[in-house]
Amino acid sequence: MISKRDLAHRLDIPLEMAERHGLGDGVSEAEFAALENDPPAWLIQSRANRKKGARPVWATLTCDVCGYTETARPKKWWPEFTYLICGHHSLDELPKPASGHHRGEFEGVGSRFIGIVDQSL
Repeated sequence: MISKRDLAHRLDIPLEMAERHGLGDGVSEAEFAALENDPPAWLIQSRANRKKGARPVWATLTCDVCGYTETARPKKWWPEFTYLICGHHSLDELPKPASGHHRGEFEGVGSRFIGIVDQSL
């Protein structure tokens, strides 16, 4: 059984859309294959409405120190991160910022990450 969250990720739709279209309890692999092979009108429309270069529905977040990975809905406030690290790691575990660069930290990325942005001064 594919969970609602995994289904939404695999279909590249928001969780709310999965719920709205009766997929709230998840589906089997066979039902998922049927959705992909013969998508309903709402899924076709959702995919057609995506603008090229627009923010993705889901983002894969990976810690640059330990490799822990999760998927999350990207937030509007997320900049382009130089690094992502789990909250329990030290910044000393990352390479130092390049000369003439300032390092900023953004907490609350996904369930456990800190986003790091290195910008020139």
